[in-house]
Amino acid sequence: MSATDGASPAGTRVSNLNPANGLTVLRIVLVPVFLVALFADGGHSAAWRWTAFAIFAVAMITDRIDGQIARRYGLVTEFGKLMDPIADKALTGAAFVGLSVLGDLPWWVTIVILGRELGITLMRFWVINEGVIPASRGGKLKTLLQTLALGLYIMPLPDAFHWPKVIVMGAALVVTVLTGLDYVRSLRRAPA
Repeated sequence: MSATDGASPAGTRVSNLNPANGLTVLRIVLVPVFLVALFADGGHSAAWRWTAFAIFAVAMITDRIDGQIARRYGLVTEFGKLMDPIADKALTGAAFVGLSVLGDLPWWVTIVILGRELGITLMRFWVINEGVIPASRGGKLKTLLQTLALGLYIMPLPDAFHWPKVIVMGAALVVTVLTGLDYVRSLRRAPA
């Protein structure tokens, strides 16, 4: 593999101190900052909610950028492969739990989505020695829908946005469950 297709040239070791991993670490650092902004002034201050949304958006954008940098410049590391999904789950998990604590999102939605995420993450660790199963198109759609839904719930939008928020979150919930089932099916079909 060449450096341009996402892996380092044969025989070379990529340092963990690189821009892609730096963005992953930044995303992890932003999780508590996001939560402070989300809960500031009781969690329903419009200014703080916009601040929380801005932090959330910046963190989610770093997720896209760090992967592009890692693949384009051959900076893929074991640290990055491990920490990138953890950073993603920490951020979205914090958002789901935070919104439920504030009463903005039903707990059952958070429990179903985080239960799926935790289950799939544990399964990934279980099969990590066999290789990583790459994210499918469905998995990427799940992430996109969750990000959009969380963004809509974090922003202090007028009541007219109630049903659009519910519809996008419903779509995220359905795709999350279906992709989880698909992931389990793909593991069962994988050769032992």
